[in-house]
Amino acid sequence: MGLAEILEQHKGAIVNKWFQTVIETYPQDTARFLKNRKDQFANPVGSTTLRGLQGLFDSLFTDLNREQIIGYLDPIIRIRAVQDFTPSQALAFIFELKTILRKRINQALDDKNARRACDQLESRIDIIGLIAFDIYMQCRETIFSLRTNDEHRKTLQTFKRAKLIVEDSDVQPNLKSVT
Repeated sequence: MGLAEILEQHKGAIVNKWFQTVIETYPQDTARFLKNRKDQFANPVGSTTLRGLQGLFDSLFTDLNREQIIGYLDPIIRIRAVQDFTPSQALAFIFELKTILRKRINQALDDKNARRACDQLESRIDIIGLIAFDIYMQCRETIFSLRTNDEHRKTLQTFKRAKLIVEDSDVQPNLKSVT
């Protein structure tokens, strides 16, 4: 039995363990909620994460289509980018799949072909990790930009209330000289 067949046979258990690994990165109460609530409307984070992980697992055995992988990763990464995770904490779940897979396929690794297939699979996981990093950085840049624009807007409003800015409808706001 080849590596792909072994992994397909254990797909449900692997994806569930991977989901469990992601859930364990959250505080205990949140993790319990995400794990126990199966309804996608009552638990959109858990549902989105599980659906994305299933798609990512399936994509390991096809051509690594970047757009398809982004479609699976983007919702998960967007959620994790706005939470209190460091970048490494937000993305570590991707690389945890390697450990999960090794534990499942340990008996098949005696065969040279299986070992080579496992190495290729791990390289694919690394590629997914790099794509996830790109997504994460885009999300963080967007968050930073939103915060910067919000601070800029607040500052302008403060200056307007203090009558330090005179607005001309055709021209950008100008600062008045304070004397």
